[in-house]
Amino acid sequence: MIHPFDSTKEIAIVDDPVAFALDYFLKVGQQSILKRGQFSVALSGGSTPKALYNKLKQCKDALDWNKVFVFFSDERSVPQTDSESNYKSAMDAGFSSLPIPPSQIFRMKAESHIEENALIYAQLIKKYVPDQSFDLILLGMGDDGHTASLFPNTLALKEEIHLVVHNFVPQKNTMRMTFTFPLLRKGKHILFLATGLDKSHMVKEVFSDKKIKYPAASVTSDHNKVLWVLDKNAAKDLFIPS
Repeated sequence: MIHPFDSTKEIAIVDDPVAFALDYFLKVGQQSILKRGQFSVALSGGSTPKALYNKLKQCKDALDWNKVFVFFSDERSVPQTDSESNYKSAMDAGFSSLPIPPSQIFRMKAESHIEENALIYAQLIKKYVPDQSFDLILLGMGDDGHTASLFPNTLALKEEIHLVVHNFVPQKNTMRMTFTFPLLRKGKHILFLATGLDKSHMVKEVFSDKKIKYPAASVTSDHNKVLWVLDKNAAKDLFIPS
């Protein structure tokens, strides 16, 4: 069951977050296609979303996949064949098995000319996503509170104009491509997946973050409350308002 947490967040603490997210993904997809004739979704990297993508390949009859447009919220500066690629991870986990037209799966080309390619990616979003408002954005959270490739104390956190930017991450000594807050906040539905005891401390921090020092705490939506889907381990230190 989904519970309101505060003015910007909702929370669901469930035994099987992946199954919950799968059902949510399909329902939002079906409703979007019914209302707008297409379903635009932005994927995230990470092991938990990968489990979701693996289950999606068993749902070939659940959506009109010809009307699905797939983007990525961030990418590492590696080729699409690299094991660290979010694109490769999603495709290998299940998206390559789905009957989505290849021309409707948009990879972030972050391995070279990253500044130029970030601008090109933003233009693709403007072309294929009405009002740059994704029907669904899937996100995860790192143990430092980052989401997408919006890491603490990086320049992309201050971006107010561009939808997609390159972002140097000194913690990783690498460049990334990432959605910015202005684009994330346009999302009609935003779903965070966080599971496991190793996420419990940061979940507590983000949900009590009054100064908004963690990037994940800064993600809000102009349309709906952001939905956090947690298992009991990730939520063990969380105080739920009655």
